[in-house]
Amino acid sequence: MVKRLLLGLITVLLTEYSMAIEEPTYTVIEATEAFELRAYEPMIVAETRVSGTLDEASRAGFKIIAGYIFGDNTSSSSVNDKISMTAPVSMQLQAEKINMTAPVSMQQNDGQWLVHFVMPEKYTLDTLPTPNNPAVKLRELPAHNYAVIRFSGFTGAIKVDKKITELMTWLRDKGIKPISEPEMARYNAPWSLPFMRRNEIMVRY
Repeated sequence: MVKRLLLGLITVLLTEYSMAIEEPTYTVIEATEAFELRAYEPMIVAETRVSGTLDEASRAGFKIIAGYIFGDNTSSSSVNDKISMTAPVSMQLQAEKINMTAPVSMQQNDGQWLVHFVMPEKYTLDTLPTPNNPAVKLRELPAHNYAVIRFSGFTGAIKVDKKITELMTWLRDKGIKPISEPEMARYNAPWSLPFMRRNEIMVRY
C-alpha cells in the first residue's frame, strides 16, 4: 500500500514538472495514434556539436548547453542570467543519408552529433545572454514542418533505430519526402519513470 501511494506521488510530481516546462509552439496538421505532422513557429536554439556514441554525446551535449542556461553566460547587465529550462532537449542523429525504402541506421557524420535546447519564447537573439563557452552557438530557426513519432521508455540505439524506420515507412506510405536527418527529442527529467517518459523522433519535411 505504501509503495503504491509513493508511486502515485512520484507520478503526480513528474507530471507537474513536465507541464511546468515551456515547449515550442506548433500546430498539429495531422495526427494518428503514434504519428503527427506539425507546423512549428520560428524559434531560437542554443546548440553544440559533440562526439562519441549516442549516450556519450547525449550526456556531453546536455552538460554543455545546461551550463549555458544555468549561468555560464554574459548578459547586457554584466550579470550571469539563468534561463528557464524548456522541453524537449533535441539531438540530431547524424545519418549519412535518409533511405525511404530500407531501414535507416544511425551513423555519425565524422563522429559529430548536434544537440540543442529551444530557448524560451520571450527571448530574441538580441536579448539572450552571450554564451561564455565558444562551443555553444545561438541560432534562429524559421518556421518549419516536422513529422513525428512518439514513444515512451528508454532511448537506446536499437529502439531509436526502430522508431526511425517506423517513421520513415509512414512517410513513404504517405508520399512525403523528408528533407533533414532525424532528431531525437526528450521531454522529461532524467529521473522520470520509463513508462512516463515522452520521447520523439522528428524529421523535417
